[in-house]
Amino acid sequence: MSEPSDDDHDHGAHDHGAHGRVPTRGERWEDFKKSPFLPATVLVFIIAAAAGLFAGSYTYTMANPTPHRIPTAVVGAANAKHGGAAFLAGMEKALNASLEVHLYDSVAAAVEGVDQQKVFAILDVRHGDRVTLKVSGASGASVAQVLAETAPQVGAALGVPVTVTDIKPLQKGDPRGLAIFYISLAAVIIGFVGAIQLSVQASALNPLERIAYTAVYAMLGGFVIAAVVDWWLGALDLPFAESWAILALTMFTSGMVFTMFNTLVGRWAMIPTWGLMVLLGNPSSGGAVSWPLLPSVLGRIGRWLPPGGSVNAQHTAVYFGGHQHVFPFLVLTAWALLSTTIFWVWRHRHPGGRTTEPAHAGAPGA
Repeated sequence: MSEPSDDDHDHGAHDHGAHGRVPTRGERWEDFKKSPFLPATVLVFIIAAAAGLFAGSYTYTMANPTPHRIPTAVVGAANAKHGGAAFLAGMEKALNASLEVHLYDSVAAAVEGVDQQKVFAILDVRHGDRVTLKVSGASGASVAQVLAETAPQVGAALGVPVTVTDIKPLQKGDPRGLAIFYISLAAVIIGFVGAIQLSVQASALNPLERIAYTAVYAMLGGFVIAAVVDWWLGALDLPFAESWAILALTMFTSGMVFTMFNTLVGRWAMIPTWGLMVLLGNPSSGGAVSWPLLPSVLGRIGRWLPPGGSVNAQHTAVYFGGHQHVFPFLVLTAWALLSTTIFWVWRHRHPGGRTTEPAHAGAPGA
């Protein structure tokens, strides 16, 4: 056996020195970028920011709802020059808001306006010495509460007797009018959580299979939500088939929104999904706080987002069944089609899927 040469000793010493030297700052940064610690660190800051934004968005819209513009039917405007005109002015001053007056010739016509959700309340000023205020709790519990509390105070200050009645009360199982918001919120959140779980637990699904499974869990999930709230808890008397369809469409839309973002931005898809659906969409949906009490910009934006479309469609189905509008369904359908189309066009970028090519004839087990 030959003895190691001096060159071998020198080479070994060189290698030892290379391995033993302190890495440079650039090398440490490269190692950190390739490690799992970078995404974990980024998530720490994202989660902290999301927590603050979540609390802030809901507090901003719901903690102190303030009326901005309340569509109100007025019957007997010809007598407004008497106590009626002063009462209207007193209401606007007390609410620090504008009553958007819609003139009607009769109370019956004004009630129809409430059913069509064009107005939130009716002021009957046909008799100059008294005022009748008809609120609609089903149109918006928070708006009805504000009006019902303010009107008697204004009447007392002016010496005008005020009678307040609720012509469209909420169901007994939902005295605060929040059940529709909660079931819509469940459909939105479980909708995109289901899509997340498909990406994690069933990543080998091909694009068409992923769309199909999203539709299946949306149909089943919508049924279960409606069944629990109506049949089990009895909180709401739902028009079951219509409410089920709305919840299923909401869940499918929400799931495909995440799938779309997963295709566009990969593993960070939760950020835009959460921002669009939860931070912006849910607080501005009009479910927890009626849109006349929301900041005006949010009130307008919310109707064009999936949570707002879901709440509006469900609210009309439950309380104004004969006056359903097509707009909220168009909103949900447009988001579903947009998300599905983007996913399908760029499906090659979506993480997951599997090859469908046959195995080679010479491969083991072929």
